[in-house]
Amino acid sequence: MIIFNSLADIPADFGPSIATIGNFDGVHRGHQWVIAEVVGQARAENIRSIAITFDPHPARVIRPESSQPLITPLPQKLELLAATGIDAVLVLPFTTELSHMTARAFATEVLKDALHVTQLHEGENFRFGYQAEAGVESLEALGRELGFSVRVYAPRHLRGETISSSRIRQMIAEGDVTHVRALLGRSFAVCSTPASGRGYGTRYTVPTINLAPYTELLPANGVYITELTVGTGTSSETFDGVTNVGNRPTFGADSFTVETHLLNFHPIDLNESTPLTLTFLRRLRAEMRWPNPEALKEQIGRDVTKAKRYFNICRAVGSKLHSARP
Repeated sequence: MIIFNSLADIPADFGPSIATIGNFDGVHRGHQWVIAEVVGQARAENIRSIAITFDPHPARVIRPESSQPLITPLPQKLELLAATGIDAVLVLPFTTELSHMTARAFATEVLKDALHVTQLHEGENFRFGYQAEAGVESLEALGRELGFSVRVYAPRHLRGETISSSRIRQMIAEGDVTHVRALLGRSFAVCSTPASGRGYGTRYTVPTINLAPYTELLPANGVYITELTVGTGTSSETFDGVTNVGNRPTFGADSFTVETHLLNFHPIDLNESTPLTLTFLRRLRAEMRWPNPEALKEQIGRDVTKAKRYFNICRAVGSKLHSARP
């Protein structure tokens, strides 16, 4: 997948192309459906497919006081977009100047002149231009004038839920990491590095890893069954885990941490820049204050037992499915 970080990066001979525009926060199943249609149509016509997105999220420029944490920060979003098979992504820097661009100017300068778009695929709630002046009807009119068609999509629903970034964000914030998997099309995960000052050396021998401070979306405070992947690519390794998201109230310390106890741990190579991916699978319980560290230790033992049972069941089911395949 080619990544363009500005209009100036786009070569003059790019296109014709089929495009979709959006923030794509979460790259959820609704996004995936639209992008699959874009990719399929572009391949059928032997032309380019491209997604147009923005960084930072427009709300952080237009309404900074009310902007929300992201499901997927830009690096993670680009990885997920790459997995869709789309040919290119244009990441437009969202500035005050861009926020004042009219719908007509955007359609002319970006869609027509830079990307030579022949088709644009958008959800029916799509709005663009200065102060969100234009909707899909205006977009269709501009398309007729500038030489591209518009395909409009109604919102998708799954298990009675509308698939949207806002609903997914709400579910994660409530700690509902089990049901959000259906809307995302995968388990919710955060990408970070180990917290600094924890004595990480060449070989790390303690089965507890804290994430570095993370400013984007995290599940509600509580204890979760998780997987922690250390490193990337072929050199990575994934451990079963139990993760506490919260302030450790039993110890009276108001210090927020995301702390993972690794169940199948062995000493590993780790330093403060090692990539970590923490995947949330199921919520075990809310965060609570225990009368003493001994009571907390007993509860952690119960949490670990539940997590091990969860992983054993998952692997047994997976093994049966694998053996049943012809």
